[in-house]
Amino acid sequence: MESMNIGIDSQHRASVAESLKHLLADSYTLYLQTHNFHWNVTGPRFRDLHLLFEEQYTELATAVDEIAERIRTLGAPAPGTYREFAQFSKIEEVEGTIAAEEMVRILTASHEQVVRTCREALAKAQEADDESSAALISDRMREHEKTAWMLRSLA
Repeated sequence: MESMNIGIDSQHRASVAESLKHLLADSYTLYLQTHNFHWNVTGPRFRDLHLLFEEQYTELATAVDEIAERIRTLGAPAPGTYREFAQFSKIEEVEGTIAAEEMVRILTASHEQVVRTCREALAKAQEADDESSAALISDRMREHEKTAWMLRSLA
């Protein structure tokens, strides 16, 4: 951790940064999953799902950058390799081609996992009295809750 004085001690900054690494890894894995499904969706709902998945991965691309920059703001290095993301993420990769309905089910579960990761990270940020991280995490949680609801509504 870098030496700095932003009103959060180094132990709390390290704790929050560690929890944000998990959020970043889950978010990036979800980004890849969503982009994969965007490319490979087929069937009668192709156009609607193709466009929906594009909206979702575009939003996630911005989110991962914001999360990584917050980790750096706290003085910690942000993970940036597939190996690191696999180590930190609770979202499983999907291999092979799957049906559109299964894509929706998997994305719903993945967004719900990100919500749970947000809740864990939010507790750490609140414990550290880190309002900036808490606000970022809260915004991310709200976005993933809404996206999971929308995906569930497709079934």
